Amino acid sequence: MENINGGKEQIMNIANRVLLLVMVLFIFLVSLNLMSGGFKLLGKDIAEQIITITSNPFVGLFVGLLATAIVQSSSTTTSMIVAIVASGALTLQNAIPMIMGANIGTSVTSTIVALGHIPKKTEFQKAISSATVHDFFNLIVVAILFPIEYFTGALSSTGAWIAHIFYSESIENTKMFSLLGVTVKPAAKTIINVLGSNAAIVIPFSIGALFISLRAFSVMLRKILIGKSQENLEKYVFGNPIKSLVWGAGITAAVQSSSVTTSLVVPLVATDKVSLRRAFPFLMGANIGTTVTALIAAISQTEAALAVAICHLLFNLFGVFILFPVKSIRNIPIWLSETLGLYAGKRRLIGVAYIIITFFLIPFALIYSTSDFSTVKETEGSKVIESQIKPVSAISESFKTN
Repeated sequence: MENINGGKEQIMNIANRVLLLVMVLFIFLVSLNLMSGGFKLLGKDIAEQIITITSNPFVGLFVGLLATAIVQSSSTTTSMIVAIVASGALTLQNAIPMIMGANIGTSVTSTIVALGHIPKKTEFQKAISSATVHDFFNLIVVAILFPIEYFTGALSSTGAWIAHIFYSESIENTKMFSLLGVTVKPAAKTIINVLGSNAAIVIPFSIGALFISLRAFSVMLRKILIGKSQENLEKYVFGNPIKSLVWGAGITAAVQSSSVTTSLVVPLVATDKVSLRRAFPFLMGANIGTTVTALIAAISQTEAALAVAICHLLFNLFGVFILFPVKSIRNIPIWLSETLGLYAGKRRLIGVAYIIITFFLIPFALIYSTSDFSTVKETEGSKVIESQIKPVSAISESFKTN
């Protein structure tokens, strides 16, 4: 009898958790629609200003980095970028550098976690190495893919092409999108009306709702999926590179936060439960898993928003394809992070200085110093800026004609 009652309680607990997850996911999707609607309320002039500011890809890159370092969540930043693109205030091409910057900025959380090991020299050295190997991986990938995207537009064009294949007018007839059409979108419109259709109120409100819902979603899933199994991670997850990569992608996709999964690795490496070389593929997998949030965000948005989410996925997949297969290449970010860890172990202030300089001072200084770049180009002629802005709709039209 006790077993039956215990079983019922367990089923009820699971049902309650699932219901809460659905509610939080609903709030997340509503907040995205709110944000998109808020940017539409800004008007054409403001939208053009946003496009002009981010038309410099270097500015966009460091805006994404700094924004993610501040909110400590690439999932939040990329979801915001998807919503802004959906509103039409940001083009696909200008969003790609911001996505790349967000990938770099997300590792600030695990680096801050590493500071918790600062009292013990050896642990701190290994903790810094495990945290910054993710940084160096993303920096190397950006160093390779950013110039390719800048000169050829290969990433944005591929993302737009794939999005065009999966997105069409008929998608509105599917059950998933019909459900969103009668739940999420009306809820967002109602809230906008209640807030007085004022962009200055709607946008901050939507950002707050987005941040809170995403954090709640992450915490709830973390309790369900990690919880008791945290002690067994090093035993079953890091057995070989491929298994570690898959687990990193899977767990991160489940908890909707690469910051969570990468931060979990830091104490494991610091306390010698897992070697850095075994943990690195897991971190690469986390980069792939974190793209799921943007894909979920794009479900209820436009074709351009879907293209941004796909570009985010492609960027991380290409990064893994570049660094993962060949062991000698895979060891480059490991060697760089171990070298930094060695110096940080000798002078612990280096670890603190690294965080401040890399994630805050450099991005802020470069954004400030290059903020006039677009203005200079505009004075030379508005056609210069316009030639750099190629909306995803134009790319889609080219697919239709072909």
